[in-house]
Amino acid sequence: MSTYTPSQAAQLSGFSLDTLRYYEREGILPRVARTTGGHRAYSDADIGTLGFLRCLRETGMPIEKLRRYGELCRDDTTIPDRIAILEEHAGAVQRDIDDLLAQQARLAEKLDWYRGELADADS
Repeated sequence: MSTYTPSQAAQLSGFSLDTLRYYEREGILPRVARTTGGHRAYSDADIGTLGFLRCLRETGMPIEKLRRYGELCRDDTTIPDRIAILEEHAGAVQRDIDDLLAQQARLAEKLDWYRGELADADS
């Protein structure tokens, strides 16, 4: 099993050191193991968790929901609750995607119109 320093964990996860400490302090990330010298030692599992948390943040999950999800992950009996949070978030992500696709279509229409204006002016 590999272990990573906080700097390595930050680099691998894309989070800043401050964010890693914040996530641990707020219970979003489970307590990270410590070396005999008291330094944090991130495991492969911690890096995987951070990767998923990054996915959740980048898709717009608010901190309070991340905190709730982190709390639930510490209790093996809460899988249905975790599923509910993730399903709700997946629905929000899908709505965002639908909105972006609609906006993309409007942009394409406007670009087509401008290109048509240029073509008419050149004729």
